[in-house]
Amino acid sequence: MSFASRLLQSLTDFPLPPPLPDGVTAYSPYQEPEPRGLFTEFARRYYPGNQARVAVLGINPGRLGNGRSGVAFTDGPALTAWGLAHALPTRREPSSEFMQAVVEAWGGPGPFYQQFYVGSLYPLVLLRDGRNYNFYDAPTLTAALWPDIQAHLQQLVTEVGVARQAAVCLGRRNARFFQRLNDELGLFEQLYVLDHPRYLMQYQRRHLTENVARYVEVLAQAAGL
Repeated sequence: MSFASRLLQSLTDFPLPPPLPDGVTAYSPYQEPEPRGLFTEFARRYYPGNQARVAVLGINPGRLGNGRSGVAFTDGPALTAWGLAHALPTRREPSSEFMQAVVEAWGGPGPFYQQFYVGSLYPLVLLRDGRNYNFYDAPTLTAALWPDIQAHLQQLVTEVGVARQAAVCLGRRNARFFQRLNDELGLFEQLYVLDHPRYLMQYQRRHLTENVARYVEVLAQAAGL
């Protein structure tokens, strides 16, 4: 099986959790026809072969980016730019806009995704009152999802085949949980931490060029290039 096939199987089979505390609900983009179809096409195009990719992991998917496109940190305009037809809205999602700039600075989606797998510590969308919610926003939610987050990371390494020499964490707060997970599971030799794309677009948009360059620099270090 190719990297794409193993990844598709892991994400489409990933189970929904039992009822969650604090009115939080979860849904899987990979079990919905449109995002699953888009992600399948994307994976087959950009995750060919069996090369181990360095995992670049955010928190959990948002409903307007990955929740619709099936592809982490990727919205409709990014899919269009990378040759995938779709019927998604043309409005930009800030994190996707930033990551698209990083991918283009690397040389485009072909070279970038040959080196990196971009995903999330927890692969399902979390909502509370119809709005995005993070797995770490409430201790009770973190505790309820912790076994599933552990299982997802283990699957990425042992079944999908992401690289073990390094992983990249998106988000400073996210990094505290990623480090704890890695201490418990011993999956990655080194973790690199970058500010989350949404934070950079919301508070440092005027420094977009410098922040994209910083991403490229750290990603190259993680990939050993």
